[in-house]
Amino acid sequence: MSMANKKQSGFGKWASSRKGQQVIICAAFAIIPLLLLLVFTYIPFGEMVKFSFYKMKYTTPVEKREFVGLANYIDVFTRKDCFGALKLSLYYIVGALVQLVLALFLATLLSFRVKGGNLFKGFIFFPYLISGIAVGFIFKFFFTRGFVFDSILQLCGFSLDNLPYWLKDQSVNNWTLVSTSVWRYLGQMMVLFIGAIMSVDAELYEAAELDGANKFQQFRYIILPSIKTIVTLNVILAITGSLSAFEQPFVITTGANGTGTYFIIMNKIAHTSQKVGLASAMAVVLLLIILICAALQKLFFEYVFKDSSSDDESYKAKKLRKKQERDTKKYMKQMAASAKGGK
Repeated sequence: MSMANKKQSGFGKWASSRKGQQVIICAAFAIIPLLLLLVFTYIPFGEMVKFSFYKMKYTTPVEKREFVGLANYIDVFTRKDCFGALKLSLYYIVGALVQLVLALFLATLLSFRVKGGNLFKGFIFFPYLISGIAVGFIFKFFFTRGFVFDSILQLCGFSLDNLPYWLKDQSVNNWTLVSTSVWRYLGQMMVLFIGAIMSVDAELYEAAELDGANKFQQFRYIILPSIKTIVTLNVILAITGSLSAFEQPFVITTGANGTGTYFIIMNKIAHTSQKVGLASAMAVVLLLIILICAALQKLFFEYVFKDSSSDDESYKAKKLRKKQERDTKKYMKQMAASAKGGK
């Protein structure tokens, strides 16, 4: 009993000490988020992976679930609606790349002093603040036959009979929906780029000018390598968003006329048809595709920025040389002043 009391008193003394309290508080702050992550993320994800190997509905009892192995995964790639929806993501990927280029171009311009730049930033970023459902309803009426967009084109001289049905014609309706996503998310991507560009040391531009670099070369060898982390992040977000596009096509067309994206088809299979196993397999396949795309993008950007890193280092070396020259001149002036004062 005395040994137990000594151990207990020793632990209690440690727990009441400053170091013990720090350890307990840090452990509590670490355990609680990890516990929440485990309960609400990893356990449900594990259950979803398990469901993907079964043929079942939400109401199917556990003992009546039919194990089908990889049949659901095979259906993802063989069913026309599932694989067709996956191919539809290519439209959104192209739109995301256009959005990336536009955002980088605008961010490069607006990161320097431009008249009315702050107002323009606000206008571009404002659509991102609007709810996705609201954006869907706005563009649903905007592109409806004979409404706003058609009226604008008629004012420009186009005939209504020669204009396509923007939301029904399958040759243009997916591009129409992609344009709404570009309009909404362009500002978010632009703001991320502006923040990264403004963090670049201004003295690097001076060193580049000493090297005779023009504006494009400064962008290629200074700005782009300096913000490569944000570029990679934006590309990953763009590809992920393209594969999981849901709000705009769901609200504007409800997936009709060949506009049903992967998420819309997965939602119908899971909640309308109640094919939980197939929907779970679709979710797992989407996750694997996103992970593969992220890995490939990382390798691609490492290869692209490999050659520019040496040029970036040369500009940094010139910057250091300029700083040393300024310090030397300052020191010489101080010496001359002190010598003059001594006389």
